[in-house]
Amino acid sequence: MKIFYAVQATGNGHIARAKELIPYIQRYGQVDVFLSGNNSNLKVDLPVKYQSNGVSLFYGNRGGLDYFKMAKELSLFNIIKEARSLPVDQYDLVINDFESITSLACKIKQVPSIGFGHQASFKSSLTPRPNKKDWMGEFILNNYASATKYIGLHFEQYDEFIYSPIIKEQVLLASPKNQGHISVYLSHYSDEVVASYLNQLPNQLFHLFSKKEKTVNQRANILYMPIDNALFTESMINAAGVITGAGFETPAEALYLNKKLLCVPIKGQYEQLCNAAALKNFGVPILANLNANFSKQVEAWLNGANQTQLHLSFNTGTIVEKLMETAASMHVHQEEFNQYELDHLSLKFR
Repeated sequence: MKIFYAVQATGNGHIARAKELIPYIQRYGQVDVFLSGNNSNLKVDLPVKYQSNGVSLFYGNRGGLDYFKMAKELSLFNIIKEARSLPVDQYDLVINDFESITSLACKIKQVPSIGFGHQASFKSSLTPRPNKKDWMGEFILNNYASATKYIGLHFEQYDEFIYSPIIKEQVLLASPKNQGHISVYLSHYSDEVVASYLNQLPNQLFHLFSKKEKTVNQRANILYMPIDNALFTESMINAAGVITGAGFETPAEALYLNKKLLCVPIKGQYEQLCNAAALKNFGVPILANLNANFSKQVEAWLNGANQTQLHLSFNTGTIVEKLMETAASMHVHQEEFNQYELDHLSLKFR
């Protein structure tokens, strides 16, 4: 079976998830990755066959999106041209992790696809939203990368097609410790802005993961570290707590490890506000921004009760089985993708 897997490379979460998933998906056939976007800081160790700048999100220095840079990078002509040339019709299965060019290509060529990932969970009205809905944010979540069917991932199973987060093997096999430091990843702020607040707590050691730093070095109470998946995960496993945005993968892993978690959502990113609403149900404090009260907020957070721990109802292998069962139900190239083959593989790899 030939499998086309579109991976959004805006941010790091989609790539980190793909690294965990692909070995399981490869049990069912050959996987070719389409990597779209140019705003990830992670090393890409995936079977990439196609690549595009795609549609990327860029962040400013003070917690929000850089709309000018986003508009400058956007070319509708190129997107349509790339969608027409993308060979989705040459594959038995198209998996789309919130990637717009693949979605358009499938519409143009009338190819069925599965929308897979965290954003797919927002197809359900039962998935948490903030008290004030954003109609534009809802429109983007529902139409940016539409598909034939959906497999969603979220902190809890809010609907029947929503499953557990994909947790990295490094986290699943970890023996968490508390070595006293706090792991910090706030990509929507500059290092200088974040450091000015962390320096207000001189007796607390912070591991600050930076887009600029190439080596590990310490200045005052901050250990600056380059963005590296394994390095960040090791820091988080041994941390007293984690301060990050209201994304999906990092908060999920922090909650799974039963680490104290403090989230600062990206301003203007509706999906993060939705995640923040879900995280509040776990008892996670949410800060609207970094402000003059930051040191007091961090001290109160560290001295407060732990949040509710996240437990996995489905493992990665089971989620991929559900993905393939969904593909079978769409009758994608039935001669190569029949139920007998799925049942045989399911039994073989359990």
